[in-house]
Amino acid sequence: MIEITSLHPLFAAEVLGLDLGRALDSETLRLIEDAFARYSVLVFRDQDVTDEQQIAFSEHFGSLERTKVGTPGAGSPLVVLTNIGADGSITSPTDKQILNNKANQHWHADSSFKPVPAKASMLSARIIPSKGGNTEYLSMRAAYAALPPAKQVAIEGLVAIHDYAYGRSKIDPNLVSDEERRVVPPVRQAVVLDHGAFGKSLYLGAHCASIEGWPDAEGRALIDELMAHAMQARFVYSHPWQPRDMILWDNRAVLHRATPFAAAAEKRLMVRTTIAGDGPTIAPRAA
Repeated sequence: MIEITSLHPLFAAEVLGLDLGRALDSETLRLIEDAFARYSVLVFRDQDVTDEQQIAFSEHFGSLERTKVGTPGAGSPLVVLTNIGADGSITSPTDKQILNNKANQHWHADSSFKPVPAKASMLSARIIPSKGGNTEYLSMRAAYAALPPAKQVAIEGLVAIHDYAYGRSKIDPNLVSDEERRVVPPVRQAVVLDHGAFGKSLYLGAHCASIEGWPDAEGRALIDELMAHAMQARFVYSHPWQPRDMILWDNRAVLHRATPFAAAAEKRLMVRTTIAGDGPTIAPRAA
């Protein structure tokens, strides 16, 4: 029997009574999909899954992205987020993966830098530190709903430029290789997304570099204003990880970020699958 319990007044819920390592019937999947549409973030407890089982469950929600070049797990459906080196020891603070982990401490939506951004992500906790390392979620639907009506009208139809290199340059200007820049050039994304019965959301985050057609300073000022509004504590759910937790979240309805832990002293291993989007956020330009 599935039990769904709200974790926050505005979004996020815990799902109990499921073993995601087993095949699920159509009725159970429908209940999960309905809860996902409503809550944007779903937490599944006590899921001792293999990589293959995580992939199989994630594929219920759509095709999976292949991990991009320059990221552990490249070419596969898995993103490996860890501070553990190939020899099993904790890696150096200057290791590229550690720097990428620091970049993930900024609010972002996975794959917002792709022409068709990710629909959802699923993250499983394989090894967690004794304290710290929460993942925080920011409801961009609730943030949009709380904007003054005049501001909602003013930003409708705006297009933002999302740039992977811009996001990573906040940590280290040399963090992104020439090959990564070639593979993931800047893309255009709508600033406001429409979720139908569940309202609209802001679509911003760390990779959001500018507003199309606006002077750089004015565009950055608007992005900063909207992010400052969205980052209010009332829109945030902070998840303290437990062993074998799995979390599914809607990348078009929430932003997320990692929080620090003692990365030089404690090991952490998280595995992510990313469900591909159904289409672009704006119509492609005519040829």
